[in-house]
Amino acid sequence: MRAQFWTLPLTELTHQEWEGLCDGCGKCCLHKLEDEADGAVYYTAIACEQLDLNSCRCTNYAARAELVPDCIDIRNGYQGSSYDLSDLPASCSYRLRAQDQQLPDWHPLICGENLSIHSHNKSVQGKVLSAANVHEDEFEDHIIRWIEL
Repeated sequence: MRAQFWTLPLTELTHQEWEGLCDGCGKCCLHKLEDEADGAVYYTAIACEQLDLNSCRCTNYAARAELVPDCIDIRNGYQGSSYDLSDLPASCSYRLRAQDQQLPDWHPLICGENLSIHSHNKSVQGKVLSAANVHEDEFEDHIIRWIEL
């Protein structure tokens, strides 16, 4: 990977650099609910069944699209500014870089600490439940407000 690749526009990243940009927060793996009346999106404390709740990484990343048909592949959908990243958390590395903003000091690429996302309490670690343990009809009971959009 190139030195300080995280400062480049997203469209210039190699596959390996794109994957390396992820901070591992797990927030994109949370189920979201959309209000049909106004289109507002709400995050829940319910994680995809494929998310390891401790590491906050997908347990089947390579096969995620087959296992979870509605899993969003951010890179395949991103085409410069034409792709809407507004449903991703404000702290998301991809959203920040798409807006030409710098990564935060706690990001592993900036501080050099792989698990900094957890030690700085920026991940979903210890805050969410697996969808395997919650019936879909109960997702609305688990709407959270601690993720900034």
